[in-house]
Amino acid sequence: MEYKASHILVKEKALAENVLKKLKSGANFRDLAREFSTCPSKNKGGDLGWFGPGKMVKPFEDAVKKLSHGSTSRVIRTSFGFHIIKKTGQR
Repeated sequence: MEYKASHILVKEKALAENVLKKLKSGANFRDLAREFSTCPSKNKGGDLGWFGPGKMVKPFEDAVKKLSHGSTSRVIRTSFGFHIIKKTGQR
Protein backbone atom coordinates (compact mmCIF):
# COMPACT_ATOMS: atom_id res chain seq x y z
CA MET A 1 0.00 0.00 0.00
CA GLU A 2 1.23 3.46 -0.89
CA TYR A 3 -0.03 6.77 0.43
CA LYS A 4 0.03 10.34 -0.79
CA ALA A 5 -0.07 13.15 1.74
CA SER A 6 0.66 16.79 2.37
CA HIS A 7 1.77 18.23 5.67
CA ILE A 8 2.53 21.37 7.59
CA LEU A 9 5.56 21.01 9.86
CA VAL A 10 6.32 23.48 12.65
CA LYS A 11 8.60 23.45 15.69
CA GLU A 12 6.13 24.60 18.38
CA LYS A 13 2.99 22.73 19.42
CA ALA A 14 1.13 26.00 20.11
CA LEU A 15 1.75 27.15 16.55
CA ALA A 16 0.58 23.78 15.19
CA GLU A 17 -2.63 24.05 17.23
CA ASN A 18 -3.17 27.59 15.92
CA VAL A 19 -2.68 26.48 12.30
CA LEU A 20 -5.10 23.58 12.86
CA LYS A 21 -7.72 26.05 14.15
CA LYS A 22 -7.26 28.10 10.98
CA LEU A 23 -7.81 24.96 8.88
CA LYS A 24 -10.97 24.09 10.80
CA SER A 25 -12.21 27.63 10.17
CA GLY A 26 -11.91 27.11 6.41
CA ALA A 27 -8.37 28.29 5.59
CA ASN A 28 -6.66 26.70 2.60
CA PHE A 29 -4.20 23.89 3.49
CA ARG A 30 -1.75 24.77 0.69
CA ASP A 31 -1.68 28.44 1.65
CA LEU A 32 -1.03 27.63 5.31
CA ALA A 33 1.71 25.17 4.36
CA ARG A 34 3.44 27.83 2.27
CA GLU A 35 3.16 30.36 5.09
CA PHE A 36 4.00 28.30 8.19
CA SER A 37 5.73 25.01 7.33
CA THR A 38 9.47 24.60 7.90
CA CYS A 39 9.71 21.62 5.51
CA PRO A 40 11.01 22.18 1.96
CA SER A 41 7.70 20.67 0.76
CA LYS A 42 6.10 24.01 1.68
CA ASN A 43 7.01 25.24 -1.82
CA LYS A 44 4.58 22.60 -3.16
CA GLY A 45 1.86 23.44 -0.64
CA GLY A 46 3.12 20.70 1.68
CA ASP A 47 2.80 17.90 -0.92
CA LEU A 48 5.06 14.96 -0.07
CA GLY A 49 4.07 12.84 -3.05
CA TRP A 50 3.68 9.04 -2.89
CA PHE A 51 5.44 6.95 -0.25
CA GLY A 52 5.32 3.36 0.91
CA PRO A 53 5.79 1.58 4.22
CA GLY A 54 8.91 2.54 6.16
CA LYS A 55 9.59 5.73 4.20
CA MET A 56 8.29 8.08 6.91
CA VAL A 57 8.87 8.09 10.66
CA LYS A 58 6.46 5.73 12.43
CA PRO A 59 4.15 8.29 14.12
CA PHE A 60 3.70 10.05 10.77
CA GLU A 61 3.06 6.83 8.84
CA ASP A 62 0.64 5.54 11.49
CA ALA A 63 -1.34 8.79 11.35
CA VAL A 64 -1.60 8.68 7.55
CA LYS A 65 -2.81 5.06 7.60
CA LYS A 66 -5.69 6.00 9.94
CA LEU A 67 -6.88 8.99 7.92
CA SER A 68 -9.62 8.71 5.33
CA HIS A 69 -9.01 10.23 1.90
CA GLY A 70 -9.09 14.03 2.02
CA SER A 71 -9.15 14.25 5.80
CA THR A 72 -6.77 16.17 8.04
CA SER A 73 -5.07 14.86 11.17
CA ARG A 74 -4.85 16.29 14.64
CA VAL A 75 -1.39 17.61 15.60
CA ILE A 76 1.14 14.74 15.34
CA ARG A 77 4.50 14.93 17.11
CA THR A 78 7.61 13.33 15.58
CA SER A 79 11.34 13.83 15.98
CA PHE A 80 11.08 16.56 13.30
CA GLY A 81 8.48 18.65 15.13
CA PHE A 82 4.70 18.96 14.97
CA HIS A 83 2.78 17.97 11.85
CA ILE A 84 -0.68 18.53 10.50
CA ILE A 85 -1.23 15.90 7.82
CA LYS A 86 -3.73 15.77 4.96
CA LYS A 87 -4.17 12.41 3.23
CA THR A 88 -4.56 12.97 -0.50
CA GLY A 89 -4.27 9.45 -1.92
CA GLN A 90 -3.96 5.72 -1.36
CA ARG A 91 -3.17 2.94 -3.82
